[in-house]
Amino acid sequence: MATPKKVVLAFSGGLDTSFCVKHLQEKGYEVLSAIVNTGGFDEAELKTIEEKAYKLGVNHHVALDETQNFYDNCVKYLIFGNVLKNNTYPLSVSAERVFQAKAIVDYANSVQADAIAHGSTGAGNDQVRFDLVFQIMAPNTEIITPIRDMQLSRQAEIDYLKEKGVEQDWSKAQYSINKGLWGTSVGGAETLTSHLTLPEDAYPSPLKKETPESITIEFENGEPVGLNGEKFASSVDVIQQLEKIASEFAVGRDVHVGDTIIGIKGRVGFEAAAPLILVKAHHLLEKHTLSKWQQHHKQTLSDWYGMALHEGQFFEPLMRDIENFLTSTQATVTGTVEVKLLPYRFEVVGIKSEFDLMNSEFGDYGEMNNAWSGEDVKGFTKILANPMKIWMATQKKANPTVTEA
Repeated sequence: MATPKKVVLAFSGGLDTSFCVKHLQEKGYEVLSAIVNTGGFDEAELKTIEEKAYKLGVNHHVALDETQNFYDNCVKYLIFGNVLKNNTYPLSVSAERVFQAKAIVDYANSVQADAIAHGSTGAGNDQVRFDLVFQIMAPNTEIITPIRDMQLSRQAEIDYLKEKGVEQDWSKAQYSINKGLWGTSVGGAETLTSHLTLPEDAYPSPLKKETPESITIEFENGEPVGLNGEKFASSVDVIQQLEKIASEFAVGRDVHVGDTIIGIKGRVGFEAAAPLILVKAHHLLEKHTLSKWQQHHKQTLSDWYGMALHEGQFFEPLMRDIENFLTSTQATVTGTVEVKLLPYRFEVVGIKSEFDLMNSEFGDYGEMNNAWSGEDVKGFTKILANPMKIWMATQKKANPTVTEA
């Protein structure tokens, strides 16, 4: 009797991946399921998913923790770059997908799997992100995508599972929630429209505090290392603790509108208290500690980095070059930022840093200058104006109606 082929299934415990288990078994595969945690699951949730997997009959199940790796090789650079896609979205889901896919491939290689499977449909970005990583990291391994390939309806999947003796309440939740270290996405009927917003009860973190509260965030070389005067063992701990504190004020909510990899527009709601606060706090600290041109070029490269990461281009060599550039800009991004938390919003109050370029030693804007005289300014302004004066003069020759500004 031939040894069955071994397939590693990226497993969430939902309807689609539950269908995949039974379908792959029917096709004769030995099914090994794996859930990748990038900061969105606690121990109880992981245990429940494991129980579901074994109840469905998988041969083996593992939980792969990639939270620290996700921070070290991705989230850190999103903070360095102040990355918000379309000036709104901190890449809560799209950033983590690459690391989930990488972990699945590493596990599949370790068990010498013949195939890798995932439950993505043909309608979203994740199918591209997963396939892209699988093709790059495991080019000789078969990729199986039953839901996408068979174009099954939700009811067809439920009926199939019932035929296989799987009885479970598959009623679809009103809102689709995907939680990770760098934020939680929220999808529902409203996000399928262009004019409706998500209601209060769609967000996982309800408003619990209404009395304003001030906190301080400490950064070292661009990385968050402490809260309210307390240093933490890792930046992951800072993010998780900040999320706990700030989510009680229901801050960090928004709806992102963007271009998908597959060429259509899409909307997704999210709550990301810690990511948005950290990005805005870090950005303010940079305004005080970086030069004008560092900030200018950082913005351009950071926008590109976020777009490429969103589209699954993590392995593009330019990404490493941008990461090196971003890291080099963080040498003086050290200091403490004060943030005021209020219901549904926050205010970044100010910073303290030994590298603050807004130092009174050099002058006070609008008040006193210590570095030049009035005569210096006259000469500087004359030179600055000269190329524009030359251009204006030539334009007047070409078009006599042009007047000087």
